Amino acid sequence: MKHDNILHKQEKLFLAGKRSKVAEFFEVLRIMREFVRGFGAFHHLKPAVTVFGSARFKESTHASYYELAKKAGSLVAQEGFTLITGSGPGLMKAANQGAKEAGGYSVGCNIVLPHEQKPNPWLNKFVTFNYFFIRKVMLIKYSYAFIILPGGFGTLDELTEALTLIQTGKLQDFPVILVGKDYWRGCMEWFQSTLVKQGAISAADLNSIYLTDDIEEIRNILHKTALRFGLKQQ
Repeated sequence: MKHDNILHKQEKLFLAGKRSKVAEFFEVLRIMREFVRGFGAFHHLKPAVTVFGSARFKESTHASYYELAKKAGSLVAQEGFTLITGSGPGLMKAANQGAKEAGGYSVGCNIVLPHEQKPNPWLNKFVTFNYFFIRKVMLIKYSYAFIILPGGFGTLDELTEALTLIQTGKLQDFPVILVGKDYWRGCMEWFQSTLVKQGAISAADLNSIYLTDDIEEIRNILHKTALRFGLKQQ
């Protein structure tokens, strides 16, 4: 636990402003080492789908969303994709559970936090990262679709990261699937009524987003994605 707190403080120091050239040089080495460790661990993964969602939503408090997360994880596995999450509890755990129970391969990108986040027990493999931005790269790099379950600031960060990368052409226009219609409807309405209306984004920037609770619709989206990118035959 003490070691994890030291690692957590390391990123805080890194983001706190300019330091000596020597300190910055060694920080670059630490960052490079963490990237190499992540690339090495995930290099042999099959094409993946990443599921984002709240660590705080438990089965006992948010049963309907928890069940949706399990079903989403299960169908990701059924469609032949590796499932990636942030490896935490809550809806991440539910998605990993659904994938593993369906016979799929379940992977986690854990993060060092002040209050230790332990990887959930439904993972075939996990890597613990010290830097949030490296973790986010790993969550996105290997995936052909993103399923966004209800969540807080972290989930919103991951959602907008994926959308920004698609908007700017840094990432293929993979599907971004918002699961939890009641939860995300207001967000989608704001995108359309404010961001599009004010000209901050174009209407076409929303084309990669799907809003649905229908598991069969999600399955169809993933199936079409697999065909489109040559991951399976017609």
